[in-house]
Amino acid sequence: MKLYEFTLKFALPDANHDAANYIAKLALAGCDDALIGIGQPGRIALQFNREANSAFAAITSAIKDVKTAIPRAALIEATPDLVGLTDIAELLGFSRQNMRKLVLNHTQSFPTPLHSGSSSIWHLAKVLNWFAHQQNKAVAPEITEVAQVTMQVNIARALSELEPDTHQEFMQIQEELAQYR
Repeated sequence: MKLYEFTLKFALPDANHDAANYIAKLALAGCDDALIGIGQPGRIALQFNREANSAFAAITSAIKDVKTAIPRAALIEATPDLVGLTDIAELLGFSRQNMRKLVLNHTQSFPTPLHSGSSSIWHLAKVLNWFAHQQNKAVAPEITEVAQVTMQVNIARALSELEPDTHQEFMQIQEELAQYR
């Protein structure tokens, strides 16, 4: 068993209901390995340190435990996933300026950001993969594994919001584009 660290953020079913009322239910449902944040009305965040055989098992069991305690809670985000330059630099022990230089010097191979602008955002899993393969920078395997699973969870959550027709049309476009690669 390994220890996995991640955070799950949920929207509560009733924004007017005091989030503190859920703390005991969460502990009884198996979330006693999480620090619970209730500072934002209508939201709850759980920072887990969960032992499991895999990051996937840790994260999916945590989601199930939260849903057991709060059945209508809606997952907003699993982290660590979306990161900016400062986040990446801190995680890997670089200065922000060095991180920016690295990105600019490797524009052809560095992962494409999800959002590009004054504050670009990347999936952490893709950045860690790039560092491992392009820069031979070792990163703790648990961090890499959690980043990969949280990215997949967030993508699945976002896809679940698509209209069925839009999803089908998008998948057809992706298949057509794949023929040109």
